[in-house]
Amino acid sequence: MTYLRHTILLLALAAIASGCGSSGGSFGGSGGSAGMGGRAGSGGGGSGAAIASPSLPWPLIEFPALPDIAVDVPEERLELGRLLFYDPVLSTDKQTACATCHSELWGMGDGIELGVGHGAGPETGPGRDGPNISRRNSQALYNLVFRETLLWDGRAASLEEQATMPLLAEEELDIDPELAAERVSEIPEYVDMFAAAFPEDPRVTVDNMAAAIAAFQRTIVSDNALYDAYIKGAPNTLDEEMVEGMFRFAKMGCDGCHTPPLFESETFADRNVPSNEGVVDLGLAEFTEQPEDNGKFRTPSLRNSFVTEPYFHNGSAKQLKDAVEHELEQSGLPFTDEDVFLIEGFIHRALRDESRAAKRPDTVPSGLPVPIDNGF
Repeated sequence: MTYLRHTILLLALAAIASGCGSSGGSFGGSGGSAGMGGRAGSGGGGSGAAIASPSLPWPLIEFPALPDIAVDVPEERLELGRLLFYDPVLSTDKQTACATCHSELWGMGDGIELGVGHGAGPETGPGRDGPNISRRNSQALYNLVFRETLLWDGRAASLEEQATMPLLAEEELDIDPELAAERVSEIPEYVDMFAAAFPEDPRVTVDNMAAAIAAFQRTIVSDNALYDAYIKGAPNTLDEEMVEGMFRFAKMGCDGCHTPPLFESETFADRNVPSNEGVVDLGLAEFTEQPEDNGKFRTPSLRNSFVTEPYFHNGSAKQLKDAVEHELEQSGLPFTDEDVFLIEGFIHRALRDESRAAKRPDTVPSGLPVPIDNGF
């Protein structure tokens, strides 16, 4: 009888175990291999006990490795790029820098609807205003190292190419790149830094400036959020609301464009975002010159998006909740206020990691004041 009772108990436990991750539960609704990350539990620990894979609504994909161009970059080049990024010597008014519109204080964005370029003083962040206003929202700079194309319309194919575009833009830094390089070459500290950063070609050139800034921007990576810990085997890092939000995020099809683990993709879409009054912006079509691309803009990353408000290419959604609600409306699927709340919570809490944001220097070699955020 003892043997029989043990046998029945073992059969019951096996039946319970086989039901884990099947459809019907609040958080495991996808079931099957996709619901369990598409892989079996891996062995772990000295005891040899199996570690269960996280419950996911999509196949488990690990965060990508850095591309070769971002590996073994000389520290001297990275530091040079950091200082150039924060130095207003690269602008026509000597008050505006790359960091004016891409500040670590605002999620590597600027916290305002549309970028405000030179002529607005050294202050940055919400409240900044001036005569030179961009048509577009300043994009956050996290994980640019993994992108194949850059900017809202995808017209830059590399960070080196992109680095000179703000200099040439009349509403941004508005300076001839050659003049910017000439200014930098007149600063002895920069001359020494270029020699150390580019020993094979120690000159202060536009190409070397762009290479240094690009190398620095490739270090701005977000890969240590709660979601990242969760998929690495720490299930308690996401609470029930975050997990439920993740599954609803997938149920509404959000992961089709905001694809894990980067939560972005090389896609461009017309999401019927209301235009700003008096502004004509054709998006991708301005680069491709194809009518079918009118109104299409790049799918942005959702990592750290809670701190990069406002949203969309023209900053028309003021809060993350507004952006989530707009996107769910575009899905064509029915949704509830609870869906919005839970999806917003997943994005806000599970995808936030600013540990590798840019580090603002106290001073820059030009001696000019580093752009500041005074809170307005």
